[in-house]
Amino acid sequence: MAPKPSKNNRSPKTPKTSSDIPDINPSSSFTPENFEKELKALAEKAKDETWAKHAREQASVYLKSATLLALIAIYSNVSELTLSPVYGSIPSSIWHSKLVMAACFVGWSSNLFLGRTLPVKPHLLLPVIAIYIPAVQFYLFKLSGFFTAQWGPLITETLTLFPLIVFSVACTANHLDGADLSVLPSWMADAAPGLGSYGLFRALEGISARLIQSLVGKTFLFTRLGLEMVLASCYSLFAPSKLLLYAIPALLHTSFFNTHVQTSLGTATLNSTLNADGWVLLDRRESVTGYISVVESLDQGFRVLRCDHSLLGGEWVKFKGGQFAGNQVAEPIYGVFAMLEAVRLVEVPNPVPDSMANALVIGMGIGTSPAALIAHGIDTTVVEIDPVVHEFALKYFQLPKNHRSVIADAVSYTAELANGTDDRFDYIIHDVFTGGAEPIELFTLEFLQNLNTILKPNGVIAINYAGDFALPPPMVIVQTIREVFPSCRVFREHPRDEEALERDGSDFTNMVIFCIKFEPAAAGAVSFRAATPADMLNSPSREAFLVPRHEVADADFLVGRGEGILRRNDTTKLVKWHEQSALGHWAVMRRVLPKEVWENW
Repeated sequence: MAPKPSKNNRSPKTPKTSSDIPDINPSSSFTPENFEKELKALAEKAKDETWAKHAREQASVYLKSATLLALIAIYSNVSELTLSPVYGSIPSSIWHSKLVMAACFVGWSSNLFLGRTLPVKPHLLLPVIAIYIPAVQFYLFKLSGFFTAQWGPLITETLTLFPLIVFSVACTANHLDGADLSVLPSWMADAAPGLGSYGLFRALEGISARLIQSLVGKTFLFTRLGLEMVLASCYSLFAPSKLLLYAIPALLHTSFFNTHVQTSLGTATLNSTLNADGWVLLDRRESVTGYISVVESLDQGFRVLRCDHSLLGGEWVKFKGGQFAGNQVAEPIYGVFAMLEAVRLVEVPNPVPDSMANALVIGMGIGTSPAALIAHGIDTTVVEIDPVVHEFALKYFQLPKNHRSVIADAVSYTAELANGTDDRFDYIIHDVFTGGAEPIELFTLEFLQNLNTILKPNGVIAINYAGDFALPPPMVIVQTIREVFPSCRVFREHPRDEEALERDGSDFTNMVIFCIKFEPAAAGAVSFRAATPADMLNSPSREAFLVPRHEVADADFLVGRGEGILRRNDTTKLVKWHEQSALGHWAVMRRVLPKEVWENW
């Protein structure tokens, strides 16, 4: 390569004096042997430098590409998590994978177009986009009621995650144009960059999802907004430029005005907004099952435990020192939780005194059911997968400490008990719900068979299921339960509202299925003894809801009779219906609590 001309376009200077001329010894420098040796040395040096340079260039290509793919893989998971407090985990997932795939396709196919049409290099825009995402999400969440859970997640991610993935993938494709694939056949070299990038992205997406799940809520950096801020910082380090000055407004908004940021300032800002509408946030945390918070109504006097866009339970706090002063337990705001306690009222051949009975409660909520069992003197074990739910139930609700708590996945825990010889229970209460749908794996035939194994021969089980009777899942669940426990009766929390069913095409409610393990003389003959004042625990809610009243006949299930039962290896049949059920539940929750509580977190 010829030497570059100097700035004044003049040739390089030549030696002008004898001192400038190198000392050459013809006898030593220009012998044929030395000349050949020097040529070989120069050739080897040039070869080494070419190989090292090529290796460095290729390493840079793959490192930059892998970095971009890793960042968008992590952001893909974080974006979906950020939607869940406003839309729920199931609605947030409906469009997510399709949008990510579309963004990858658009980005890969438009890398040349973006590079030629934009006034700046595309990679310089990545940190600006990433920094603005939290602010854009904040204002789009204000419109969630207008967007609805059906379209809100799609609109929000189209305006936030989609452009980030498009530009990231376009930059990745641009980097990989410099990849040396000469060792591959031509037909493979053409497809390898695209297929390899997508495969690596999906692998990193899965790995990062598991990592985030295990670390979420541990520190501020592993909260939803904390992760978004960390990722924005990574993009800024990857492509620093003066364009970051344009991101200052978004940085200021996130730092001082975004109520989703879990700092003392963010919480104070949130409460100033909620207080104006008669609400107060007592605590919040992010954990394995979602965004957990405790919110209290200042006007109506009740407190609720929230998980993402659903409620795990609530109790009245306004009348603790008045109307409910003599209560032995807290007053739940939902009657179904009191109905679950009727598991003690089911008649069995040889009744066990409460002081000698033991119970297993699957799912904590605010601890309404275990608190009542403990009040009756029953030795109670609670299995809860989320440690924050258990912590908040103890701290902000009236859950007694004299119980055995097991923080574990109920599926693995009950399987372990079923394979052992100890720990059999007189009562089992199965009460799990989050995100607008029941965890499917906790209603499979195999899981229920494990519950049957750990239930004593004289035992009783009560299973709470929240669902839409206009969809197949309630019937599928009841059929699966009856496959294991043939003797059952089903009750609703409230009678069906025929007008609402006609108007909305939905009949969403809680139902409780009471089953016995022993075989009575007549199949299905589950009966309840008369409730006594001691059963009521001096609680108005128990007086109104403890004794089951609204029984469900088979004819009340509108659809689903031909769908069979739910098995562990065939859970997909419930997924599509759970999506529709979760969308309906989202609308119900927006009527239970005002939109400000959901949108501001």
